[in-house]
Amino acid sequence: MKTRDVVVNVKEDEDARPIAVLVQVASQYESSVYINSGSRHVNAKSIMGMMSLALKNGEEVTVEADGNDEEQAADGIVDYLAGNLSMA
Repeated sequence: MKTRDVVVNVKEDEDARPIAVLVQVASQYESSVYINSGSRHVNAKSIMGMMSLALKNGEEVTVEADGNDEEQAADGIVDYLAGNLSMA
């Protein structure tokens, strides 16, 4: 299992779009991917779960990935959440 801490810095062009893109990024990996915020532990591949998390820029979260491509999954999610990965 790989874990990475990241401060959210996602470009907010439309209400749900950043969440939808995050789910798309997470879904391209075989590994299980979770976002931990406070006491919440949410599946990053679940649009409803991620919407319920209501991430805000400046918030620090932990990305948790477990599986065959966990390193790439954790890095990919961190890159997106930190604003380093454009998915236009």
